[in-house]
Amino acid sequence: MKKYGVNELRKMFLEFFESKGHLAMKSFSLVPHNDNSLLLINSGMAPLKPYFTGQEIPPRRRVTTCQKCIRTGDIENIGKTARHGTFFEMLGNFSFGDYFKREAIHWSWEFLTEVVGLAPDRLYPSVYVDDDEAYDIWNKEMGIPEERIFRFGKEDNFWEHGAGPCGPCSEIYYDRGEKYGCGKPGCTVGCECDRYIEVWNNVFTQFDNDGHGNYTELQQKNIDTGMGLERLAVVVQDVDSLFTVDTNKALLDQVCAMAHTGYQEDEKKDVSLRIIADHVKSCTFMISDGIMPSNEGRGYVLRRLLRRAARHGRLLGIEGRFMAELSKTVIALSKDGYPELEEKQSMILKVLSEEEDKFNKTIDQGLSILSDMEQAMVAAGSSVLTGADAFKLYDTYGFPLDLTIEILEEKNFKVDEEGFQKAMKEQREKARAARKTTNYMGADVTVYQSVPAEITSAFVGYDRLIHDSRISVLTTETEIVEALTDGETGTIIADETPFYGTMGGQQGDVGVIFCENGRFQVEDTIHLQGGKIGHVGKMTEGMFKTGDKVTLQVCETNRLSTGKNHSATHLLQKALRTVLGDHVEQAGSYVDSGRLRFDFTHFSAMTPEEIKKVEDLVNEKIRENLLIVTEEMSLDEARKSGAMALFGEKYSDTVRVVKMGDFSVELCGGTHVKDTGVITAFKILSETGIAANVRRIEALTGEGLMAYYQETERELHDAVKAAKTTPAELTHKIESLLAEIKTLHSENEKLKSKLANSSMGDVMNQVVEVEGLKVLAVKVADVDMNGLRNLGDQLKEKLGQGVVVIASAQDGKVNLMASATEEAQKRGAHAGNLIKAIAGLVGGGGGGRPGMAQAGGKNPAGIQEALEKAIQVVKDQIE
Repeated sequence: MKKYGVNELRKMFLEFFESKGHLAMKSFSLVPHNDNSLLLINSGMAPLKPYFTGQEIPPRRRVTTCQKCIRTGDIENIGKTARHGTFFEMLGNFSFGDYFKREAIHWSWEFLTEVVGLAPDRLYPSVYVDDDEAYDIWNKEMGIPEERIFRFGKEDNFWEHGAGPCGPCSEIYYDRGEKYGCGKPGCTVGCECDRYIEVWNNVFTQFDNDGHGNYTELQQKNIDTGMGLERLAVVVQDVDSLFTVDTNKALLDQVCAMAHTGYQEDEKKDVSLRIIADHVKSCTFMISDGIMPSNEGRGYVLRRLLRRAARHGRLLGIEGRFMAELSKTVIALSKDGYPELEEKQSMILKVLSEEEDKFNKTIDQGLSILSDMEQAMVAAGSSVLTGADAFKLYDTYGFPLDLTIEILEEKNFKVDEEGFQKAMKEQREKARAARKTTNYMGADVTVYQSVPAEITSAFVGYDRLIHDSRISVLTTETEIVEALTDGETGTIIADETPFYGTMGGQQGDVGVIFCENGRFQVEDTIHLQGGKIGHVGKMTEGMFKTGDKVTLQVCETNRLSTGKNHSATHLLQKALRTVLGDHVEQAGSYVDSGRLRFDFTHFSAMTPEEIKKVEDLVNEKIRENLLIVTEEMSLDEARKSGAMALFGEKYSDTVRVVKMGDFSVELCGGTHVKDTGVITAFKILSETGIAANVRRIEALTGEGLMAYYQETERELHDAVKAAKTTPAELTHKIESLLAEIKTLHSENEKLKSKLANSSMGDVMNQVVEVEGLKVLAVKVADVDMNGLRNLGDQLKEKLGQGVVVIASAQDGKVNLMASATEEAQKRGAHAGNLIKAIAGLVGGGGGGRPGMAQAGGKNPAGIQEALEKAIQVVKDQIE
C-alpha cells in the first residue's frame, strides 16, 4: 500500500466523490453562519445543517467536502496524549434525499480498498443492532463474512441530538496490527486500545425523533458521512498518531528545532511540543477566518490557545516570539487545500505577533506572582488558589483560567473556579457602570478614539450611491481588530464612501458593504473625530480584513425618502418666513426616511389658518417642480447670494449652497432630491411649543405620508366596522352613541342610588349623640365611592345637622367617606382630619376638606373598628 500524504488523500477523496456525481464544495468558514448553537464549526455536517433541515436548498443533492474543524471542549487535556488535537479536517460525502444506504456503503468500501488500497481483510464494518438492512448490504452484497460484521447498540451506532432527524450508523474499523494493540485476550473491534481504529462513519438519517423517544420514518432520507482526514492518514502512513502524519510531523519537527530537542525523547517535553504544534495550527486557521483574540466567545478560545502555546514555549526554553514563524510552516503545508491561508498570511502573522507580544509583556511577571501565591498556599496549609487570586492573574497578567489550572495541576494544586466566576461577574458589572464615565474632552470613551489620527475618510456620495474603496480600519464594539467575521457587530472605516454620515439633522445612510469574501449590513453611518466616517452594523456572512477592496452600496430607497424630507424642510423654512415673518429662524431639525421635524423661533402657537397657509405654500412649490441646484462657493459669495445660514453654526471657507428655483436658497451639506416634484406631497401633523419662543413642526412627505394615510384609513375602517355604520355616517353614529351613553349613565346612577338605599335599610336608629351633635357611622355593602357620596348627601338631609361616616367593602377593597354639616364644622368637626384618623385601620389613607373627605383601603376586616373609632374622633374634635 502506498503511503499517501495528507494533501494527496484530501484530493483523492474529493475527486472520487466528484466521479460519483457529487459537487465538491470548498470548506466552509470555522465561524458558523446563522447558527447560535455552535461557537466554532466542529464537524463536516455542521455547516450543512440548513440543507438537512430544508431551510435552504442545496446547490446539488449530492455534495462532498473536506471541512476544517475545531473542537475545544477539553483544551486542558489536548497534548497530554497524542490521541486528540483541537484542529482536524473532516472528509464527507452527503446526500440530501438522493442515494441512501446501498450506495453509501458500496462507495465507502470502494474508496478505502480500491482507491486508497487498504487491505480488505483488515477492514471490519459495524452496524446498529436493529439495522438489518445495512447488515444485509455488508453481508450479502459486499460479501463480508458474518463474524467480521459487528452489531453495536445505541450508544455507539445511532446518531441523534435531541429532537429532530436522526438515524443508525455504520462504521468501518481498520486493524492496525498487534504492535498497536493491548495484547489482552479477546481484543477486537470496540476495544479501547489503538489497534482497531474507526476510519469511516456512515450516518443514515432516516427517522425523526419527537423529543420523547418516539420515532417516525422521514420522507426525505439523507446520508451524512464523516471520516477524519488525519485519522485516515495515520492508517495509510502506518504512524502512531495524528501528530506524526506527514504534515503535522513537519510542523512538529520545526517546533523541536526551535526548542533544540527531539520528539518522543522526553514525555514531559512531548506534551509541550504537541500543544504548540496543535495550537499554532488551530490559531492560524481561526485567524484566517477572521477570528480575532478577545475576552469572549470564539475570540477567547483563540486567546486561550495562543497563550497556552506561549507558556509551553517558555517551558521548552524557546526564546522570544516564535508563533508567527511556525504559522508560516502551517500555511506552506496546508495551502494546497486552503489557498486562503496564503492570501491572508500577512494578517495572520501580524495578529499572532501582536498577541504574543502582548502576553510576553506580562507572562514572566504573572508566573512570578503565581509562584508567590503557591508559596503562600503552602504556608497556609491550603491546596486551593482563591478565586480572587485566579482572577487577578486573568485580569492583570492575561492568564486564562484554564492556563492557571493547568500550571497548578502540575504541582497538585486546585483553583476555586466558582470564586473566579464570581469575581469575573463583579468586574463585568463594574465595567458596565464605568462605560458611563467620560474622558478629558467630555465625550464618551469609545473604541473610535484609538483609531490613528492620520486615517481619514472622503465622502463621495453626492452624485453616486455605489463606490469601490479600501477598508482602512475595522473595530468591534470594544477594540480595533484586523478582521470582522460572520455574526459580529462592528464599525468599518473606508478611504472613500458614498454613505452620508449623520450630520446637520440628517440621519446617516444605511445599506451594504460587500466583496467576494463577505457582506456587511450598514445600520447607521456616523461622523468620527478627525474626518473619519464610520459604517456601523453587522457582518451577515463571510469576513472582511483591513486592506480589503470592497464595494459600498447605499440603500437607494432610504436615501431618496430622506432626501424628500430634507428638501421639504428647506421649502418649509421659506414658507414659515413668508407666512409668519422674517423673525423665523431654524432652531433645529431632524430628517430621516420616515419623517421630518423642524424647530423654529416664533412667539406664539400657530393658528389653524397659518398652518394651512404654510402647508399650501409648500405643496404649491412641490407642484411647480422647482429644479434643485447645489453649488460650491466661498462663504462670502454664499452670503451675497442671499443664502440662509444657521445661526451660530461654524462654516468652512468653501460651502455648499442649495437653491430651489427662486424660492429657497440655503447653506446645506446634506443630500437632496433633484427637483421638488419628487417630494410628491407635504402634510403637517403637529405644531407644538418645545421651549420659550421655540415651536416645533412634525410633518410627512412622499411614501411616509402615503403610509400615514393608509394607517389612518385602516383605523377609520376599524372604527366604522365596530360602530356598524358607514364612513359618512360615523360622526352622526358617535354623537348618537354618546347621547345614549349619557342617558344610560344617568339611569344607572339612579338605580345604584336606589340599590344602595335599599341595601342600607333604615339606619337612623344608629344615630349617636356626641355632646349634643348627631353622628351616624354605618357600613353598607358593595357601593362605590360615587354611590357613597350620594348616600352621604341623603343621610345629611335626614340628619339635619351632624357628621356622617359611611364605609363599604367592594371587590376586596374599602371605600370610606365622611361629611360634616356647617353647624358641625362650627363646633370643631373636620371631615378631612376624621378620615385621616381612621383610614389606617382599613389599610389605607386619604383626607379632604372640613366638610367632605374620602379614602380607600385594602383591609375590609378593619371596617367595624374604624366606624367605632370615628365616633371617638368626633368627640375629641368638638370638645
